[in-house]
Amino acid sequence: MKARILVVEDERAIQIALSGLLRREGYEVEVASSGEEAVAKLNDAVFDLVLTDLALMITAHGSEKIAVEAMKAGAEDYVPKPFDNDEIRLVVQRALERTRLERENRLLLEQVQRQYGFENLIGSGPAMRRVFETIQKVAETDLTVLVRGESGTGKELVAQALHNRSSRKNRPFVAVNCAAISQELVESELFGHEKGAFTGADARRQGRFEAADGGTIFLDEIGDMAPETQAKVLRVLQERSFERVGGTKPIQVDVRVVAATHRNLEEEVKEGRFREDLYYRLKVVEIELPPLRERREDIPALAQRF
Repeated sequence: MKARILVVEDERAIQIALSGLLRREGYEVEVASSGEEAVAKLNDAVFDLVLTDLALMITAHGSEKIAVEAMKAGAEDYVPKPFDNDEIRLVVQRALERTRLERENRLLLEQVQRQYGFENLIGSGPAMRRVFETIQKVAETDLTVLVRGESGTGKELVAQALHNRSSRKNRPFVAVNCAAISQELVESELFGHEKGAFTGADARRQGRFEAADGGTIFLDEIGDMAPETQAKVLRVLQERSFERVGGTKPIQVDVRVVAATHRNLEEEVKEGRFREDLYYRLKVVEIELPPLRERREDIPALAQRF
């Protein structure tokens, strides 16, 4: 299949020379004489490469400074005028080859992500590859996982990927945002309550741990949890049992726990706000999610998805 190239050039003689050269090389070529015309063509068709004077990829005032600015603006390469035909051929071949490789890598990444159950996690850089590798290694186990990262980095997506790749994938995945539930209600939310346990408890209610039995429970923002509730979560991790609020009968559960936080738990432990024994129970496996500012190579893929 021929590569499609859009030549954006307002000088008619250069436009004819460039388009003729590229057609002789076997490319399918469209031309535009202005930025507006180029945008219209780009909205109507898909091109593999754009050669444009307007974006400084080809410029009448060649200089090292302009070349640097062009690259910063997203240009693949830079050719000063007057250009040499052989140089144009080389630049075009190099750019198209890089585009082809990027497309192949993206397709391979999407296949791997679909295969391993983390299709909603996007990233191809070193940091995200480490995340994917860790997910693959520990998903089939029942090890407790602590996911760390700033808000918005996709911690719940990691938890879902761990669940989807595990033998528990056909059982419930239950997510709880510990920071979004008031301290008065969090224990009832997690462990349920018996009828009459407190004002307004008109009936027995199942908690999130019971709802997740056989599957995975994701405790998001566990660093915001009160120490009293931390003690009960620790017991679930140790004994796989708990009592509902207002109850005395132990309830056995089989759940995998994945927790997440944006806080520095080491500091929270040092300050006495987070239990040290729970901290070590949670961090059997740690997954660190980098913020987007540290993985700029993933921005194009994220922009395409969203």
